[in-house]
Amino acid sequence: MSDVKILGIPGSLRKGSYNRSLVRTAQQLLPQGVTMDTFDLVGIPPFSEDDEGNVPQKVIEFKAAIRRADAILISTPEYNYSIPGVLKNAIDWASRPYGDSAWIGKPVAIMGASAGRMGTARAQYHLRQVFVYLEMDAINQPEVMVGNASEMFDDKGNLTHESSRKAMRGLLEALVARTRLIRTAR
Repeated sequence: MSDVKILGIPGSLRKGSYNRSLVRTAQQLLPQGVTMDTFDLVGIPPFSEDDEGNVPQKVIEFKAAIRRADAILISTPEYNYSIPGVLKNAIDWASRPYGDSAWIGKPVAIMGASAGRMGTARAQYHLRQVFVYLEMDAINQPEVMVGNASEMFDDKGNLTHESSRKAMRGLLEALVARTRLIRTAR
């Protein structure tokens, strides 16, 4: 039986994305008593306040998945030193309309992989800034930033870099511990 439910969100639309592979790897490394569902951002339309009165079905499903989860795990690529537009768009949709954010109080962990050697450091920093406003409880350590990703995954998309796998285990354990702590405090 699962006592902690995590929602994994790959921040890339690309089917062969390293960040989709990271989420899949996380599912294999979960601590005991933990389950993880994933949500694919494909199909979430661009956010517009004009559409808040008629929320698209994919957004309704996304917000429901967030609310069902005890914690969130986001795997982000880094585009132009920041968060991919599709991920920021999805975050915005799930925070709206004002007063109906699905994010408030959720523990969240970030990881990411990129072809560059910095491994999504800047995108993760920007996400942390967004989480402050959304009143999410971000895990700060350990950091999982898989740089030079083409060398860290095999041709089937499996993360083979052992120190990255170890850091990911630590990140998941920290996320689960924080989630249980928050639950106890409530």
